[in-house]
Amino acid sequence: MTPTTQPPARRRGAAADRHGPNLQTWLTTVLVVLALTVVGTGALGATLLSRTTTAGNRLVDGILPAQRDALRLETALLDQETGIRGYLLADAPALLEPYERGLANESTAAQRLSTVLEGDARVRADLAAVQDAARAWRQEFAVPAIASVDGGGPRPSLQTGKDRFDEVRRRIAAQQAHLDRIQADARTTFGEARTQRDKILLAIVVSFLLAGAALGILLHIGVLRPLALVRTASRRVANGAFDEQIPLRGPAELRDLAAAVEAMRHRTVAELNESRRNAERLDRTAAELDAQAIELRRSNAELEQFAYVASHDLQEPLRKVASFCQLLEKRYGDKLDERGTQYIAFAVDGAKRMQVLINDLLTFSRVGRIQDARETVALDDSLDRALRNLAAAVEESDAEITRPERLPDVVGDPTLLTMLWQNLLGNAVKFRSPDRTAKVEVAVVDEPAADPGFATFSVTDNGIGVPAEFAEKVFVIFQRLHGREAYGGTGIGLALCKKIVEHAGGQIRIDTAHQEGTRIVFTLPVAPDADAVPDPVPTEGTPS
Repeated sequence: MTPTTQPPARRRGAAADRHGPNLQTWLTTVLVVLALTVVGTGALGATLLSRTTTAGNRLVDGILPAQRDALRLETALLDQETGIRGYLLADAPALLEPYERGLANESTAAQRLSTVLEGDARVRADLAAVQDAARAWRQEFAVPAIASVDGGGPRPSLQTGKDRFDEVRRRIAAQQAHLDRIQADARTTFGEARTQRDKILLAIVVSFLLAGAALGILLHIGVLRPLALVRTASRRVANGAFDEQIPLRGPAELRDLAAAVEAMRHRTVAELNESRRNAERLDRTAAELDAQAIELRRSNAELEQFAYVASHDLQEPLRKVASFCQLLEKRYGDKLDERGTQYIAFAVDGAKRMQVLINDLLTFSRVGRIQDARETVALDDSLDRALRNLAAAVEESDAEITRPERLPDVVGDPTLLTMLWQNLLGNAVKFRSPDRTAKVEVAVVDEPAADPGFATFSVTDNGIGVPAEFAEKVFVIFQRLHGREAYGGTGIGLALCKKIVEHAGGQIRIDTAHQEGTRIVFTLPVAPDADAVPDPVPTEGTPS
């Protein structure tokens, strides 16, 4: 499957969409509209509430008290008329008490009535008309009637008083009718204000519901639906439909999110294709490795066959050559001159050296192939075996060997580790300086740069040393720095040591900074439960 790429038109459309309104703009617009709606409806509602309150207050605090005061005024005037009438008929001064009380109540009621509706000119006019009519009745009838009773003069006619008081009643009725109309108008205004208030409050509730519904629809269309599309497409991609494109919908933030998911899908598809190609390459590599492993097993079998041939068939002719050359020297030695005897010696020596080379080569080839044990090895035991094998050479050279009291346990093959110590110590004794006693020191080195899990060891001697320019050459098989007349051997010892150490996972080198003699440093993997190593102690002469 090849990665899908977004068409150019789609990419341009996506880029253009990013310039559209973003989610913050949408929400800000909705919130501003809601705020304006709240402020407008609140102001309108407050106005209507104020109007309703004003109408109610005018009705309760103005008109109704005015009607009560008008009734009190009417009652006070009726008390005056009743008192005058009774006083005229019965000629009893006690009957004037309603008249006098009515005068006081009339003044109080008129004062309160003028205060309650002082802003209404018609009410003031009605009150003034009532008071003028009452004043005219008192001047023309009530006062003369009281004076006639007290002075014994002619009394005014009751009909005259009645006619005058009828005018008062007419004025009171007009005033009461006017107050009733004012009350009716106030109740109508209050009812209309309350109705408008209820309608506006209902409109506010409806507007809030519509705004909430609009906000919900906007969020659904602008946010929830695009998110649902992205979620659905992402799930399809997660389920394996890698060709499914992520739709770019909604505000700028959601489009950016969808674009990021789409880019991730492209990256995932590209990585998936690359991983599949890598898997195919790995499959081909594994097949090649399997073929190489088969070839390697065949080569190892041939090498083992060659080793068998080299160790038996090749050495047999060499032994015959050496034996027959020795027989020639023994039987015909008196007939050969010095040069012939020397030639025979050369042939015997060459055959023997060829045998040694073959044996060394076999030993080198067996490292890691035949000797391949991976076990915890007590390095002290391997060193002890190596020193026992070198006991004769150490005693003959009178060498002094210093070793630690105890070496750490390592992981490896005990036979190979014995060969390692034997070659390193044997070289140190062999390449000793002729003008001083051979001294060899085995030590555990504390190297901070060493790999974790590895211990560092060193074998230091005071022999002839190795020049720095040959520090790598000495580890090459069959490489020699001296002639066979000076030092024997085939030149395979350090090459064998390098192969043993590297087979164990470590490294070996010559410390070129050491001047007096040679110091070889190597590392070996430490066993997981190895203990700390104490300081080295000297051991002279033969190994212990």
